[in-house]
Amino acid sequence: MKNIARFKNDIYAGVLGKIIGVYLGRPVEGWTYEAIRDTFGEINYYKNHMTGAPLIVPDDDISGTFAFFRSLEDNKFDPDIRAEQIGDSWLNYIIENETILWWGGLSRSTEHTAYLRLKNGIRAPKSGSIELNGRSMAEQIGSEIFIDTWAMANPGNPERAAKMAREAAGVSHDGIAIDAAVYLAVMESLAFVEKDIDRLLDAGLAYIENPEFLRLVGAVREQCAKASDWREVRQWIADHHGYEKYPGNCPMVTNHLTLLMAFIMGGDDFNKACMIACSSGWDTDCNSGNVGCLNGIRLGLDGFRTSTDLRKAVADRLYVVTSDGGSCISDAVQETRKILKAACRLEYEPVDFPEERLAFEYPGAVQGIVPYDKNTEEQVLCGIDNLVESPRHCGLQNGNEETKEFGCRLSYRGLGPGVHATACIDTFIDLQPKGKEGTSYFDVLCSPSLYSGQEVKAVIAAEAVSPAFTFFIEYFNEKDELETLSSSAFQLNDGGNQIKWRIPDVGGHAIYRLGMSLRSGARGERPGSPMEGMSGAAGGSRLDGSVIIKSLDWSGAPECYRMGRSMEMTPTLTPWTTTTSWLKTFVSSADHFCPDYTTTFSISHAAPNGVVTTGTMDWDNYSVKSVITFSQQDAAGLVARAKGHRRYYGAVLKDKKAVIYKQCDAKRTVVAEAAFDFEIDDTRELAFTLDGPRLSLAVDGKTAVSGQDESYLCGGAGFVVDSGAILADGFEVKRICSRRNKKD
Repeated sequence: MKNIARFKNDIYAGVLGKIIGVYLGRPVEGWTYEAIRDTFGEINYYKNHMTGAPLIVPDDDISGTFAFFRSLEDNKFDPDIRAEQIGDSWLNYIIENETILWWGGLSRSTEHTAYLRLKNGIRAPKSGSIELNGRSMAEQIGSEIFIDTWAMANPGNPERAAKMAREAAGVSHDGIAIDAAVYLAVMESLAFVEKDIDRLLDAGLAYIENPEFLRLVGAVREQCAKASDWREVRQWIADHHGYEKYPGNCPMVTNHLTLLMAFIMGGDDFNKACMIACSSGWDTDCNSGNVGCLNGIRLGLDGFRTSTDLRKAVADRLYVVTSDGGSCISDAVQETRKILKAACRLEYEPVDFPEERLAFEYPGAVQGIVPYDKNTEEQVLCGIDNLVESPRHCGLQNGNEETKEFGCRLSYRGLGPGVHATACIDTFIDLQPKGKEGTSYFDVLCSPSLYSGQEVKAVIAAEAVSPAFTFFIEYFNEKDELETLSSSAFQLNDGGNQIKWRIPDVGGHAIYRLGMSLRSGARGERPGSPMEGMSGAAGGSRLDGSVIIKSLDWSGAPECYRMGRSMEMTPTLTPWTTTTSWLKTFVSSADHFCPDYTTTFSISHAAPNGVVTTGTMDWDNYSVKSVITFSQQDAAGLVARAKGHRRYYGAVLKDKKAVIYKQCDAKRTVVAEAAFDFEIDDTRELAFTLDGPRLSLAVDGKTAVSGQDESYLCGGAGFVVDSGAILADGFEVKRICSRRNKKD
């Protein structure tokens, strides 16, 4: 037994290194070396504020890395996973022309080309082959930018890392691009146990047979050894291996050599290596993300402490933009847990991590909790960090690292009447476009992570004299403007405090973020905004101190989440309205998904399997209900327990039958079916209920068909249309009170 758990902090550091590297390089992606040099000199910190995009952005390097890797879990952690299985995951998680990839067109974008091959029935690895796509497509950079998770799932096991990397890279690439992906994955796998740069570079070559690749690695190492400055090596790469030397628009060789240069010449300085990768031009976010992950693993969390703090601004936040919309708004801890789970399963070891969504179990982790950005004049929050506690469970001393107890500390100074200390966490997207013309930013597609009818639970450690605590939500109202609802104020007491709040009904609208506000004291109900004044227990006293959020959680299907007709949701709706905030809570791979003026939704798809979903992967036992008008189509109905758009249960009416089926990649398996008489243009109420393995479809309040299957235990809900259209009037998800299925 390898005791994989000993590597968990280094996996977390690798995830952090990846996203930090991407965020550093993203603002100057596509810039020339000269433009970067003349504008910034060197990229030592985030430049997003100077280029017009947010810091936390959707990015193919991040989404693809953490999405395609899910194929391992989806295929029961098969150590011999094959390219064709990973290709199936591409089709499950990608929404065409929308998510993950650069959609540059056939024979223009490598990944788009591979996707079209897969979509048209060409299985991986032929989908990415030189034979089919030519060198100009097959030997581009994309093979290594998605590879880090496969390595981190195999800490200290370079042979299996190489094998998985070769299969994963082969979905979209071939030739020297696969060699580069394998070489990087092997070094990342070995970096868990080997910290010396030269030994890593040497060891990785044992897994490569291509003499051209071996010569390139030798040449760049030689240049680095004799150069006094990284810019000399960068010039050598430009002169001998610049983009114009290779076919295609983002060749692997140029960028892989840049990555190796940054790794070698950065030494044991995490920040310097990312700086070199970003300042060199070419594919800055890809190269910086890869070297950031490699050095994150190799140097561990201590590697982030030697220079400018690159962690604080990021606060663990990332987007994984896929058809699994509820998993989009994520953080480095949640993604680390998935990798750790895979690594343990591959070694047949038990998996041990908290069940709470936010448990802050890694040093420095804050899991997306950031200062509230409104009413900043009254804001006295002065710090958000992760405190390692002392043996006293809820004490606030500096602590003893050996206890391994962590929590998110909210510190405040001068907390008194009229001011607040407030933090928040995003649960959906800001509707205002953040892109700027001429940049590579694109908008986020996702479903909320928090819904009306769910219960939020927090465990908070406080001192003897502590403030009052209030939850609040900001949601998009019927005018698509942000509105606030607050909980009662809870007076925090010395020791541990367990606080619960049922999220109120906001009429099916999107909850944008969850907030936590500290005031100098008041008990009982407090209406209105968390920013309003309070009076009460603490009077005019001033408080200086902190509280520690030990955990913050919401999970399971909502007690009852309901959407009404479109005109109820948006009274100003017209027949020409194409989108609203509440419509954006669904992720659609159907051809057309719009508000309907007379009902709620209109869904049309010209081929089988047009799917629209909302919800999260912790929705387990629930019923989903809607009134559906069946226009011309082959089949249509409801979806439940969806993980992507090709892995779900469907409950549909078709061919005079009521059918429950399991969709698994390209295969649709009937779970149960029964005769049911209906006509085109009929309007029927469908309710699909899932309670453990028991699945049933009721039509107009009467059970039409039922069966059993336990392939899928949890996931989102929505609609499916095969070759046609439907109108859907209302949408309801309601939790079933039964023993919660364990997902692990």
